[in-house]
Amino acid sequence: MASDRLKNRKAIVTGAASGIGAATAARLRADGAQVFTADVQGDVDFSGDLTAPDANARLIEQAVAAMGGLDTLVPCAGISAFHPLEGHDDAYFLRVLEVNLVAVFRLVRDATPHLKAAGNGRIVTIGSTTSSHGDEGLSAYSASKHAVLGFTKSVAAELGPFGVTVNCVQPGAIATPMTAPAFTQMPEFRTFWENKAPLRRLGQPEDIADVIAFLCSDDARFMSGHGVWVDGGAMVRH
Repeated sequence: MASDRLKNRKAIVTGAASGIGAATAARLRADGAQVFTADVQGDVDFSGDLTAPDANARLIEQAVAAMGGLDTLVPCAGISAFHPLEGHDDAYFLRVLEVNLVAVFRLVRDATPHLKAAGNGRIVTIGSTTSSHGDEGLSAYSASKHAVLGFTKSVAAELGPFGVTVNCVQPGAIATPMTAPAFTQMPEFRTFWENKAPLRRLGQPEDIADVIAFLCSDDARFMSGHGVWVDGGAMVRH
């Protein structure tokens, strides 16, 4: 349910053309925030590959100019695919790290002066249940998401004295354009996750966006440095 609890917040959301990013941008706006969106394509405010070394700095510059400041970051951009370890090429492994980890690092680093100046900054990163566990065929993805969770905790410790909270949402199996190919090609994979979750369904992007909105709000003002599983209870059965 929409509210005005994010009124006056100025947020960047990446990966905002679809899936969790699009749902997050919509929810933050519904709660009163100004939102500057970014993705590699689609109807967004900034279109570009955020793995380019200078892309995040340009994104932040444009966002600050458009919104008159910046106090909230939600880097949702990410990629994933199944790749068995044997025959797994270097290029794909490194690409996953660039998108899921290095681009997040650069965005947070370059936005830090603005977040510190705001005095009540919010960063919500996107991990995964694989931030805490592993799964076959997902070595690159799992490595990147473990790193995102560790990065989140470190940044929380560093920026906490400036009033910035930093948390990591860890989604379970969510129905998004990124996961759709796996669920279509392997129906048994979809069934596995539906049955694994006590709530007996896949998550929807809005399920994640609602938790992100909470973490961006003053309701979560004393919560920082944590990974938050949003998985329908699936990992209680891990």
